[in-house]
Amino acid sequence: MTQLWRPTGPEELELVRASGWRRWPARLPDQPIFYPVLNENYAIRIARDWNVPASGVGYVTRFEVDTGFAARYPVQQAGGSTILELWVPAEELETFNDHIVGLIEVVHEFR
Repeated sequence: MTQLWRPTGPEELELVRASGWRRWPARLPDQPIFYPVLNENYAIRIARDWNVPASGVGYVTRFEVDTGFAARYPVQQAGGSTILELWVPAEELETFNDHIVGLIEVVHEFR
């Protein structure tokens, strides 16, 4: 299994909760990719520094995906050496969700 993190705001988290903590919601029209991150500290920085100012609260979630499936998405370096993401095209998110193993869990909350 490959462990991933996703910084998220309250609206997205509510949709994850509604799925039984098993699926990420469809992307909005202006969101062509879904990008979970490979580093917990990077996810914390996004949740704390971006989500809190934008919506008053930021969450870091953690989940696992089948490694063989995740390998189809090359790791993208979005900045420094620890700023690593998987870029999942929005139209592939349902298939990506099908390969989540277990539940999506909240591991940090910032206000």
